[in-house]
Amino acid sequence: MAEVILLNGGSSSGKSGIVRCLQAVLPDPWLALGTDTLVEAMPASNAGIEFAPDGQVIVGPEFRRLEAAWIEGIAAMARAGARVIVDEVFLGGADSQKRWQKALGELRVLWVGVRCDSAVAAGREVARGDRVIGMAASQAEMVHRGMVYDLEVDTTRTESLECARTIAAQVS
Repeated sequence: MAEVILLNGGSSSGKSGIVRCLQAVLPDPWLALGTDTLVEAMPASNAGIEFAPDGQVIVGPEFRRLEAAWIEGIAAMARAGARVIVDEVFLGGADSQKRWQKALGELRVLWVGVRCDSAVAAGREVARGDRVIGMAASQAEMVHRGMVYDLEVDTTRTESLECARTIAAQVS
C-alpha cells in the first residue's frame, strides 16, 4: 500500500479538490500537505520566492533550502507512520521529482500527474481571485516535462471526486 500520494500539477489544475476528496474516500486517515502550505509558512519577505506580474514563479536559493527541509520533514512524517497526500507544483519538472524521490527513498509512493487544459485552469484562476493571473497557463504543461507517473488524471472535464476514486483504486 502506498504511504505517500504525490500529486503534481499546475496552479488551478484541481489538485486541492482531489486531495479533499481523497481524504474522504480513502479508508484510513491521510494528512494533506502541499506547496501552498509551505509558501504560507514562509516569512512575507526574504523567503526566496517571487511571483512575477505575468504569473511566472521565481525561486532562489533561500527558498530551495527551506523547501529541502520541508520535503525531508514530510518524508519523516511518512516514515513515522503517517500517510501523506502531497499537493505539489513541480516548477523544476523532472529535477523536482528527483529531489522528492531522494528524500522519500524506500517509501512507497504513488506518483500522480494532475492535468488540466490551460484555458480551463486559467478560468479557474480568475474565479479564485487569489492567484497572479497567468500562473495557471504558464504552469499547465511545464510542470509535467520529463515526469514519470504511475497514474494521470485530467480535471478538464472530470470532477475531483471521480479523479480521487481513480487514484484511491491504485493506493492499495
